[in-house]
Amino acid sequence: MGVKTTSVFCIATCRARKPKKENVVFYPSFKAALASGFRPCKVCKPTENAAQPPEGVKKAIQLVKDYPKEKVSDERLRKEGISPDLVRRWFKKNYGLTFHSFQRMSRINQAYQELKDGKSATAVAFDSGYESLSGFGYTYKKLLGKAPLKSTNQDMILTSRITTPLGPMLVGATSRGVCLLEFTDRKMLETELRDLQRLLNTRIIVGENQHITQVRSELTEYFQGERQQFDITLDTPGTDFQRMVWHSLQQIPFGSTRSYQQQAEKVGRPRAIRAIASANGHNRISIVIPCHRVIGKDGNLTGYGGGLERKRWLLAFEKEVATK
Repeated sequence: MGVKTTSVFCIATCRARKPKKENVVFYPSFKAALASGFRPCKVCKPTENAAQPPEGVKKAIQLVKDYPKEKVSDERLRKEGISPDLVRRWFKKNYGLTFHSFQRMSRINQAYQELKDGKSATAVAFDSGYESLSGFGYTYKKLLGKAPLKSTNQDMILTSRITTPLGPMLVGATSRGVCLLEFTDRKMLETELRDLQRLLNTRIIVGENQHITQVRSELTEYFQGERQQFDITLDTPGTDFQRMVWHSLQQIPFGSTRSYQQQAEKVGRPRAIRAIASANGHNRISIVIPCHRVIGKDGNLTGYGGGLERKRWLLAFEKEVATK
């Protein structure tokens, strides 16, 4: 619900003082509230809490992290007071896969890291809870595309979920750096994932590495107004022209904007405005490569993969932080 007197929107159970009925307007989603010019409440954090997993799901995920080589069965979940049905529904809705598939990916990622460190396939298989080498090899090849001993030189794209004030984001990273950072409701997300697999000649699997940990920390600092530049390493496959355009986006100062014409002039291609716009649209790393800072020549907001309501919010947020 949006409160007209404060321009803030909340969830219905917010602990803040209740507004008068005539000052309240209801919206079907937080994106609709953002599009109408309302800001997320700092008390109930509607965009963040809407994306947070329920307590039972949090506990289930923690079990996988605490026991990376063990299978967390439905029976184990019930003993912990967790509903397997709740966990299944949440994973299917938010990850597009089952909880057991998530576990398999996590275990195979752990096995992949140990194989790269020189551990034998036999030791890794039985340490990971598999009863036979053939069962381990079948699952491993199905997920990673190669047999265990043939994959140690292959780099994987690890993916994880990040909660932000503008909704959940999907982050992907190779051993070289972050290759994806997008809001989970971006229409082109599946296409971007397929393109990354093709361009990097690799597979995607659920997991985390140091690059994902770092971008999660830096994004938190960014949204708290404590960071204006990102230090994370990026892995951005693309044409030479696209990489030149993406580099130019990173040169736009925090709190500022640039038109497509100005961006084209900056890269020395004053007539390549359409090509510049296309390269911006193929940027797979939101916020860190700030394509949201590019606007129309007349000052109007133009297309943004994360939605114009997010673009408007990001520009207003950065301008406010920059002028403090």
